[in-house]
Amino acid sequence: MDLREEARAMQGELVGLRRQFHQDPEVGLHLPRTQQRVLQALEGLPLEISTGTETTSVTAVLRGGRRSEADPATVLLRGDMDGLPVQEETGLEFASTNGAMHGCGHDLHTTNLIGAARLLSRHRESLPGDVVFMFQPGEEGYDGAGVMIREGVLDAAGKRADYAYAMHVFSAMMPTGAFVCRPGAMLSASYRLDITVQGAGGHGSMPHAAHDPVTAAAEMVLALQTMITRGMNMFDPVVLTVGVFRAGTARNVIPDTAELNATVRCFSPAAEARLTELIPRVVNGVAASHGVTAEILFENQYPPTINDPGEVDFSAGVVRELLGAERYAGLDEPISGSEDFSRVLAEVPGAFLGVGACMPGLDPATAPMNHSPLAQFDDTVLADCVAVYAGLAVHRLARASEQGATS
Repeated sequence: MDLREEARAMQGELVGLRRQFHQDPEVGLHLPRTQQRVLQALEGLPLEISTGTETTSVTAVLRGGRRSEADPATVLLRGDMDGLPVQEETGLEFASTNGAMHGCGHDLHTTNLIGAARLLSRHRESLPGDVVFMFQPGEEGYDGAGVMIREGVLDAAGKRADYAYAMHVFSAMMPTGAFVCRPGAMLSASYRLDITVQGAGGHGSMPHAAHDPVTAAAEMVLALQTMITRGMNMFDPVVLTVGVFRAGTARNVIPDTAELNATVRCFSPAAEARLTELIPRVVNGVAASHGVTAEILFENQYPPTINDPGEVDFSAGVVRELLGAERYAGLDEPISGSEDFSRVLAEVPGAFLGVGACMPGLDPATAPMNHSPLAQFDDTVLADCVAVYAGLAVHRLARASEQGATS
């Protein structure tokens, strides 16, 4: 079978499908219109399809014609479906107008997985195992992968998946058509940090008669940044960004409270343990020096995305075989974004790959990044992504079958 040529013959229908998804994004765990489009796109394929109860997820199982009834190998492929609560500003003729946006490329991911399901269905009779297609809502901060795992997606084929793969497009950072990966930490863990500073309000002209939570909170922002550079191991990266600073209602009134909301990213349990120790010490120390108190919430949202080294090597080989050696590149450093596919890889060996989808004429170093209202994704990469998804399933099942026959 020539997966690359077969996928490229599908390019026109893939582009049309992707643009339908792009025009009508939905946010969160409940994506009824998106789910319906996915189900319509899978109609007529030899798939066992189920939908979520807690979410509008779709799980489809393809039973290979040469599968071992006693112990069939199973490959899981993931595509996330949700958009972002961002007003699109791209000016594309197929841009969203409903106030949400596929600003992270999940419209391409969903289309890629549909294309892989169609392509692999053509070759069902020759597959020596099963493929699970995981159409996931709620990746953007709703832990949709965790919900689908609770609902049983990892065991959808009747046994635990043996291997799992996902891909993510990037509108910047890497050249169009480049597939990138690395063993070990690929993406960071994500933590939520909320700090509420409680002071005692008063008149803005007499701060000595109040306990100002605003100045304390402002100092906390800077102290936390200093904590990263002076208290954390520089060879185990940590990012802490305060995205929300909320206080007060009038310029001449010292409020009672101030609030900070931050995101924290790291790559190791050691860094997490150190942050858990240092953040309260720094925040409470600053609070005490200002005569105020602080309530702190520091909780994990997603663990780090950890790629299995063997599956990274395998994935690289598939990309090189299908598309050419020049289309794959190893990453020297992990990416500080986070992903709930990390939950899948914590249970099943596999790999998470990045794919460059920067628009023609733009420099990947300066193009609008994922999540920007200006982010655009080159849908010429669709067919090659479909070919790689299909290739990962075909070659992994074949290798598992060979290993089983010789064991």
